[in-house]
Amino acid sequence: MVDGDTIWLAGEKIRLADIDAPEINGDCPYERDLALAARDRLSQLLSGPITLYRQGKDRYGRTLAVVVVDGYSVGDQLVAEGLARTWTGRREPWC
Repeated sequence: MVDGDTIWLAGEKIRLADIDAPEINGDCPYERDLALAARDRLSQLLSGPITLYRQGKDRYGRTLAVVVVDGYSVGDQLVAEGLARTWTGRREPWC
């Protein structure tokens, strides 16, 4: 687990394509705390069989994918719990 929107799976670094989660080294205590909560919750959500819907690579070489467990996007679940935002194509401030 890297953070709330990036994971390692079988040696492949995967960026969840459908969300933006706060950064662990964020600009304020609120963002950093939320980032840790998002990372920990993502770890819990990945406890079942994982299906990846790959969508290419990002500029950092990470695989972009919607990550699904038990038929549900884990990204959607993080958004529903207030731990991430739906990805709009650009980063928004958390602080």
